[in-house]
Amino acid sequence: MAETAVLEWVAPGARALGPQVTALPPLAAYHDLRWLFAFGQPWLGFVLVLVTLLAARSAVDALLVRLSWPKDTAPPRYWPVFWSCMVLTMLMWLVLSPVVTVMFGLALVPFSWPFLAVVPILLASAILLSHGGVVPAWWGRLPAVNAVGWLFGGFVILSAVAALSPRLNIAAFLPVAAVAGLLNARAWYGVTAAVASAKVPRFTWLPVAPVAVVLVIGLVIGVARLTFTGTIHIAPEPVTTMPVSAQQQAVQAAVLVVAGFGSNCCNDANELAAAEPGMLVRQFSYLGLSASGQPVAYHRASDLPIEEIGDRMAAQVQWLHVRTRAPVSIVAESEGTLGLYAMLARHPGLPISSVVLLSPIVEPGQVDQAGVPGEALLTLNNLIGTMSPYGRSGAEQLINSVSQYGASYFSDLSRLRGLHWLAVIPLADAVTLPPCPYPPDMVVVQAFHGGLLGDPDALRMTEEFLGGQHPVRSGPDLRSEAELIAAAASAWRMPLLHSVCLAA
Repeated sequence: MAETAVLEWVAPGARALGPQVTALPPLAAYHDLRWLFAFGQPWLGFVLVLVTLLAARSAVDALLVRLSWPKDTAPPRYWPVFWSCMVLTMLMWLVLSPVVTVMFGLALVPFSWPFLAVVPILLASAILLSHGGVVPAWWGRLPAVNAVGWLFGGFVILSAVAALSPRLNIAAFLPVAAVAGLLNARAWYGVTAAVASAKVPRFTWLPVAPVAVVLVIGLVIGVARLTFTGTIHIAPEPVTTMPVSAQQQAVQAAVLVVAGFGSNCCNDANELAAAEPGMLVRQFSYLGLSASGQPVAYHRASDLPIEEIGDRMAAQVQWLHVRTRAPVSIVAESEGTLGLYAMLARHPGLPISSVVLLSPIVEPGQVDQAGVPGEALLTLNNLIGTMSPYGRSGAEQLINSVSQYGASYFSDLSRLRGLHWLAVIPLADAVTLPPCPYPPDMVVVQAFHGGLLGDPDALRMTEEFLGGQHPVRSGPDLRSEAELIAAAASAWRMPLLHSVCLAA
């Protein structure tokens, strides 16, 4: 309750993290590590805060072990438990540092795939170490089933508390934090009872629990790579473009289709072009236009800073406008929406009639680059490159530019008036959305991030919107579900120092 009250005053966007301060040791270590990464500081200050936080967390956990120990057995001595908790905390920080780094990256470039990849690492590591620190030599055994159950229950409860946070004022949320603290206490009693009654294995020198964690991390990263590869098709497609003369016949309007990271050029606009014969539909090329005005073909979208993407997008919008003498509509997906924000901020007054955002990057640049030591951005790039099929080159220029300009470009978008727009959000992306009410021009569909350019339902809504109709959803309205998921997921993202809501 005390931390929740303080956060309401100094960091209202992070008050849902308050009940995690007394959670079981693995979850509490993750709570501390995110706060350690959240504030910009030089290396010396970073190390001093780390050491202080490590000592404080070990002392608190050792005290909670003593207080929750079963009454029918003698509790372990304080100092052995203190050192045991310190080892557990250091191990959790080592294991979860990549997770926190990715979460920091998601505050810069919010999209769901990295979140869905690293949360299983967080949960699996916490489960396998759910008994950690309670007794010396905990690393030589796997946790009891009861301990696993209490840890998983704590994860669910803390997610539910975060889901309630946006719906309650501080007066109503403080009692919720109190109840969460009581449930944390009950989980402590359950874990210490499970550990006290468990049989100690004969060979306690073998680090069974840490080895299991490493194996699980390797498994999750492997599955993440398969998921990326199966979702994003990187095989080159035959490049075909319509002759300019044929495209200009009976043209009434123009559409620029901007695909996302890792896309190919220039077939992603073909389906929309076939459905809109009265429009000149062209795909944006990340490499620019040829001397004849054709988009330059490529097999994978380049890693470019968003300001350069915005400038190239503006040039291709102007080309379409000159050829058709009509305003240009834009259909942008994923990384393409970042370029759109940059274009609108850097080139005001462009002849744009309407905008469709598919799998948009919402609220980019939520934390400043100084939030962690500078090497963390390079680590983030390498981690995402390791999990994805694009290799270690990743998206370094994109990440750096979003950290500098993403928030300001998105803020400029919110101040535009008269822009006719539609946003189609995959339900999976709710895990990275702000936990706030959504504007009326936003539709949530059952999908994962990316790939909506080839989704029949999204294509139909895009056609209806560009044709001046109000798009009709073929599936259920998932806005309420998305808001609930966004709020629950905020329990495990980077803490935000201010409330963040979508601009209407």
